[in-house]
Parts: sequence; C-alpha cells; structure tokens
Amino acid sequence: MRRLFPLATLTGLIVAVTVPRTPISAADDYTYGPDSAPQSNAPKGTVTQFRWKTSKVFEGTERDYWVYVPSQYDGRAPACVMVFQDGGSYVGEKGQFRAPVVFDNLIHKKEMPVTVGIFINPGKFPTPGKEEKDWRQNRSFEYDTVSNQYAQFLEKEILPEVGKNVKLRTDSDGRAICGISSGGICAFTAAWERPDLFSKVLSHVGSFTNIRGGDVYPGLIRKTERKPIRVFLQDGAGDLDNLHGHWPLANLSMAASLKYMDYDYKLVYGDGGHNGKHGGVTLPDALRWLWRDTKPAK
Repeated sequence: MRRLFPLATLTGLIVAVTVPRTPISAADDYTYGPDSAPQSNAPKGTVTQFRWKTSKVFEGTERDYWVYVPSQYDGRAPACVMVFQDGGSYVGEKGQFRAPVVFDNLIHKKEMPVTVGIFINPGKFPTPGKEEKDWRQNRSFEYDTVSNQYAQFLEKEILPEVGKNVKLRTDSDGRAICGISSGGICAFTAAWERPDLFSKVLSHVGSFTNIRGGDVYPGLIRKTERKPIRVFLQDGAGDLDNLHGHWPLANLSMAASLKYMDYDYKLVYGDGGHNGKHGGVTLPDALRWLWRDTKPAK
C-alpha cells in the first residue's frame, strides 16, 4: 500500500510522488476510495445505450454511445453535461473508471452539479462480411487530429440528439469533456478549438505527442492568448515512450505551458503506465476540482 503526497504546488501544479511503506508496493498499485463504489444512500442514475449511424461529419462511420441521466434530473432545469471519448471504457460500473457510480455519489453529496454523462465510442467503418470487431477504426483520425472537426461532430450531431430527450445546458460553464490517451488530447482539442462549447477538460494519460501533430500544443499554448478553459491532466512516470514521443514528458510540458500562461489547471503525476488505473482512482477528486464553483444555469 502507498500513499500519494504532493511534492510541490506551483500555481495549480501538483506532482504526486510515491512514498513506499514496507512491504514495498508495485508501481501502478492504486486503491479505489468509497466514491468509486455504489453507496446505499446514493440514488442510482440510468444508463441507456444508443447507436449512431448517420454521421455527416465522420461520414460512413457507426458507433455506440451511452447516456447517463442522474436520478436528480427532473426535467425542469437544464443539466450540466460531460462528454467522454472511448465511452465504453468509462461507462462500465466495474471498469477502471466507473464513471456512472462516481457521478451517483458526487451528485448525491452535491460535490458536483446534476450532470448528464455522454459516453461515446470512436467511429468504425462497416465492412461487409466482417464482424464489427474487425471493422476499420476511425479513432486516431477523430481523436488525434488537431482541428475543430470532433467538436463540430459533438455540436452538430451528438449533443442535439441527446438533447431531444434531456435538457442540456448550452453554456460552456455547464459543459466538460474527458478522455484517455488519444481521447485525452481529443478532449483538450475540442475545448481549445471551441471554448464556447466546453470550459472543462479532463485528460487521462493524454497523447500530446506527434501522432498527428499534437506535440504542437505546449508551444502553441504559450503563444496564444489564454482561453477560458480549466484543465486537469493525469499521467505517470511509467507512461509510453515510443516513435511518437515521450508521453510523461509531453504531459509535463503541457503543464509547464499552462502554468506559464496562468491557466486554471492541475497535473496529478504518479508512477503508473498507459492505462486508467491511476486516472480511475483519482476520478472523484478530478470531478470535484473541475466542477467546483459551477454556477446554476441562467
């Protein structure tokens, strides 16, 4: 068992280091807290699965998506909304993130606002004669491309579709976006390109590397007028190092640039690898931090 202690706090920068106790724990050995487990006193929201087959922005693709509606949503006031890339990895109640369970607990304790969760998988191109698992993926194009296309997909297609059944806030203060790996840089890109759509970003082991030019961000942040977005970054010393770049260094560089430009941001840095273990354990605290001081819809 280990505990995480802050090494330094520098204008929002928090770097977590491990302090081992006997016996020495293995790296990436994180323990979930009570907010990641169902609580008997927390009303349970509903999760409904859908299929999106008619995309015009990513023409020819199909994808699953899930919509979480909290028990506290009564239809009278619009709810906040949070979008998750690689939605299947976040929506499971027994996976690494367990987002619906965390939402149930934090909304019940009023530690985040009443929030609808939209969990979207990347698109695939149907291939006649092949099972869906063998269809050609569009994930890297959608997630790693440095452009406004994915934000446009959300704005023009997914958000209006979900909005047919639940009232969603349309102001950026009531919207957040999250993802892991390439989904993490996708979340940042969506808010960077369209801060009028999303004001809050949560990136788990984000791929701010040169897959499709994403390594431009640390320099671009420093040379661009500060945008009204709040950014939570999570990464670990055991993250990837390959031909695209060095993931831990890239995330540290992102944090340094956000600090330099005086963004409202936080980096939580552990010893983990390229997975959702650390990000899942820290999800409740990340959501509290992102949604703090969120004002009611006007």
